[in-house]
Amino acid sequence: MRIKKGDTVLIISGKDRGKKSKVLKTLPKDFKIVVEGANITKKHRRPRKSGEKGQKVEIPAPMDVSNVKLVCPKCGKPVRVGYKFVGEKKLRVCKECGEET
Repeated sequence: MRIKKGDTVLIISGKDRGKKSKVLKTLPKDFKIVVEGANITKKHRRPRKSGEKGQKVEIPAPMDVSNVKLVCPKCGKPVRVGYKFVGEKKLRVCKECGEET
């Protein structure tokens, strides 16, 4: 998976199309990511203590990695990602400007 936690991504499909947000969590086995403020679902929470009311909590749900594009920190465009080997290290590279991400 070419997207990591903390990356800025542009959502390219779905109800949140066009939003730029930060990746909160990656789920590599399922090829899904959790993006801040996108794909929000409501979860009903039952009361914990007696006398307390139940709540509807809004949480971001996982979305497929294919629905987002990485935003290059240098050129600021949504880009595809390639890899480059420098010695023993494998680095991600922006396909537009060639900068390491």
